[in-house]
Amino acid sequence: MDVSFGLFEWVDRGEVPVAQLYEDRLQVMEAADAAGFHCYHLAEHHATPLGMAPSPSVFLAAATQRTERLRLGSLAHLLPLYDPLRLTEEICMLDHLSRGRLDVGVSRGVSPYELAYFGVDPAGNRPLFHEALDVIVAGLSHDQLNFDGEHYHYHDVPMEIRPLQQPYPPLWYPSTSIESMPFVGGNGFNFVALGPAEFVRTLVDEYWKHWEASRDTPGRLNGHVEHPKVGVNRMIVIADTDEEALEITRSAHDFWFKSILKLWWAHDDYSNDGLFEWNGSVEHDTITFGSPDTVREKVMRTVEVSGCNYVNCCFAWGNLSHEQTLRSLRLFASEVMPAFASGAELAGAH
Repeated sequence: MDVSFGLFEWVDRGEVPVAQLYEDRLQVMEAADAAGFHCYHLAEHHATPLGMAPSPSVFLAAATQRTERLRLGSLAHLLPLYDPLRLTEEICMLDHLSRGRLDVGVSRGVSPYELAYFGVDPAGNRPLFHEALDVIVAGLSHDQLNFDGEHYHYHDVPMEIRPLQQPYPPLWYPSTSIESMPFVGGNGFNFVALGPAEFVRTLVDEYWKHWEASRDTPGRLNGHVEHPKVGVNRMIVIADTDEEALEITRSAHDFWFKSILKLWWAHDDYSNDGLFEWNGSVEHDTITFGSPDTVREKVMRTVEVSGCNYVNCCFAWGNLSHEQTLRSLRLFASEVMPAFASGAELAGAH
């Protein structure tokens, strides 16, 4: 079956100096570039050890100089935190720096605390997001930007720099909300979800229903993307044996669990603990670990059950060492990915 693979990243702080952290991650991208991964996706987070690259554009600019084939993108830029005109210009720059390898993820933001630090009302940012997205698409696809909305106003702004990809780079939208599927599927966004494969399947089915209903609608967003990628995020650890992978993964999870929830706990909010705790992560393979054979079987099941055509892999998370990350990535590329190439069988492929 034809499934493609991406690389997902938070740039979790880990246990090395920040400058070394950045260099390690750039080397991971170089390895993914050589291994044939489709795209590198960088999350945007603020005021948390989970996100040590709070400016995706800055980090992606560095990545353009260290990769040749790997597509590069945010997953996602938090639109309520940007002046959309400024972000439009950054998108154009990145598209040219990468020579047309840029993908652009957009989001309202998942953490109310991060948004609030910037003075954005988490409960009322939906209109701000949609208006900012309209501005960005207009700016990317016109020689002049004119927009008169509730939050943003632009009049005859010359768009001197335009994207290399026309009409604009492919758009992505991460979501775990079935209520978002009419918007996400209706506009044909490339889409990535989190969670158990059975839950993701409900989102995927709803996505394709709305995609099919609106695929011929003139002027819809992302209409130039003929075959959108519909994916699932998975954290991956591969070792020689299941036992070795379990030991490595358990240690990394203890570190990452505190990192991803630190900001929430600082506000006495424990509502997300269940999403990331160990037992559920293992039961549902949201953290997928084991020998190459075990991981291959788990990923096959995830793809079959979820109905996804894209698996977004996070190899660098928690306090995994750089060597452990590269080992997992290379074993995944050599022992797992070939089973999903065009013509391979879903079950029993090697």
